Amino acid sequence: MVTSPSRMLKLLSLLQTRRDWPGRVLAERLDVSDRTLRRDVDHLRELGYRIIAVKGPDGGYRLDAGSELPPLLFDDDQAVALATALQVAAVSGATEGEAALRALTTVRQVMPSRLRHRIDRLTFTTLPGVASSPVDPDVLVAVSTAVRECAVLRFDYVSVGSDPTANPSRQRVEPHHVVFGSGRWYLVGWSLDREAWRVYRLDRMTPGIPTGPRFSPRDVPGGDAGDFLAGRLKGSETGDAWPCTGEVVLELTAREVIPFVHYGIVEELGPDRCRLVVGSWSWVALAASIGRFDAAVSEASPRELADAFRELARRFADAAELGQREPA
Repeated sequence: MVTSPSRMLKLLSLLQTRRDWPGRVLAERLDVSDRTLRRDVDHLRELGYRIIAVKGPDGGYRLDAGSELPPLLFDDDQAVALATALQVAAVSGATEGEAALRALTTVRQVMPSRLRHRIDRLTFTTLPGVASSPVDPDVLVAVSTAVRECAVLRFDYVSVGSDPTANPSRQRVEPHHVVFGSGRWYLVGWSLDREAWRVYRLDRMTPGIPTGPRFSPRDVPGGDAGDFLAGRLKGSETGDAWPCTGEVVLELTAREVIPFVHYGIVEELGPDRCRLVVGSWSWVALAASIGRFDAAVSEASPRELADAFRELARRFADAAELGQREPA
């Protein structure tokens, strides 16, 4: 026989899976009478769950959001996923590390031993990447709300490369997507002042309240905000692709080259040669990145890459000549 607490947990689990449940269907699933179902619903309400009675021919129940956070019910996989996410939450800069740690401790304390063992085996170290400044959660919520409501966002902004204490500029933007990438939070939006798509870092933004008028969303170039941001981070105006891509033959084995190529193609040509196809934000930067392999280079293409090698050779030759001169 199913105990009352177990039955209520099953009832709560069912209510979480769909918006409306006819009362007779819930009673059948729980194998109880309508009267017992009503009593279990009342017990859940006493625990803080806001369960609304739905009127109509079938009559039923709906689990709605309340004013306070009631006890939560997770299955095993959800509980492990939640604990894992809390371990990395602070790294994204979207929450305070202390708050995430306290939440993780609370969740772990109420877990059965089998789940605590799973969490303990998942212990890992996270690195903050390139992020240097956390994002105020209020800023993240304000910007995300403006995106969802399609409301013009006015904010003070300190440009990247400027001192964070410098005087900010006032921006008016149609916010379209909040994207997390490369260790930072970004806003992709249409600048009303510049009439162009722009990317803004949330940690350098101070939103103004209230927001401006509503707008009809435009299409992000390429149709995907993530690809758009990835392209901008690479210096590209046309999506998630390097603006300069070339290829060379290196006098190294593919095995020696592959560990150092994160975004590119390595093709084995023989026991001691391989072809490398790779990109960068400029031709000179691409030539310099290839030079780091400390190996003979041939068959450079396109012509822009070969010209970049010549320019680097000239610069390095000048530097070598200056270095050999005797001081006066």
